[in-house]
Amino acid sequence: MTSTVDKTRFGYRVKRDFRENWAIYLMLLPVIAWFFVFHYMPMGGVVMAFEKYKFSKGLLGSPWVGFQNFTDFFGSYYFWRLLRNTLLLSIEDLIFSFPASIIFALLLNEVRNRFFKKSVQTISYLPYFISMVVVCGLVKTFTEAGGAISLISEALGGPSELISNPSCFRPIVICSNIWQNLGYGSIIYISALSSIDQELYEAAKIDGAGRWKQTIHVTLPGIMSTIMIMLIMRMGQLMTVNYQKIILLYSPATYETADVISTFVYRKGLMENDYSYAAAVDLFNSVINTAILCTANWLSRKYAETSLF
Repeated sequence: MTSTVDKTRFGYRVKRDFRENWAIYLMLLPVIAWFFVFHYMPMGGVVMAFEKYKFSKGLLGSPWVGFQNFTDFFGSYYFWRLLRNTLLLSIEDLIFSFPASIIFALLLNEVRNRFFKKSVQTISYLPYFISMVVVCGLVKTFTEAGGAISLISEALGGPSELISNPSCFRPIVICSNIWQNLGYGSIIYISALSSIDQELYEAAKIDGAGRWKQTIHVTLPGIMSTIMIMLIMRMGQLMTVNYQKIILLYSPATYETADVISTFVYRKGLMENDYSYAAAVDLFNSVINTAILCTANWLSRKYAETSLF
């Protein structure tokens, strides 16, 4: 009696795929190990958010306080200021930075001179690989009193020192984000543009469509699924701003508009050694991010038929 193997079973398909692509799985091991060590193992520290953590007693021996850290944060003076600053900076950055890479990719797609196109691409990638400390140093130099941008602002009747002006802090951060991420963020869209069937453009030309109509009716629909996936992923980081840049740029004079949840966690946890309170605030931030991600994914799946999961 011979036994037959059900080749449609998930377990069989996994084993067969592993045998055929074992080298790829082997290369994946360092990535899995990195995520496990730096992302999943630290999740055990979430318990700290519900304790009054003390070094002498450790994670398991510290007194349990339940939701006290959360209620203290929600009732504090800083809660609404931090929430407002985080949302305003994230939403404004989303409005201006997210479309910038798409527009840049569309413009590059219209360039026919191959040498010029590659040169622009290479130059636009460079700011992304500059150290954050160097980038913030440049931003401070140009926007402090006597800096080139501050002098231009003063000549136009604006403030003479931009970096210490609370109303100018968010525009400075957003503009530096666009400059730093414009080229690198366009890579995935340029790749998506290269996969669009060229016969669609030929058909559009026959129908009398010019460059603009080809972009509207062929190019954008061709990369819309990529745009939606990137938008969903960006929405999942709505409450997570680039706190390293803010820490390097802000000062007590700009706390009113510059202080966000991530920088508050940094100060409470590492500078004031209130680890439990900082863990509670960071956990709240992560929960809100997860909720926004799931909501954005659900809306995209329902209305755009594109989703991450």
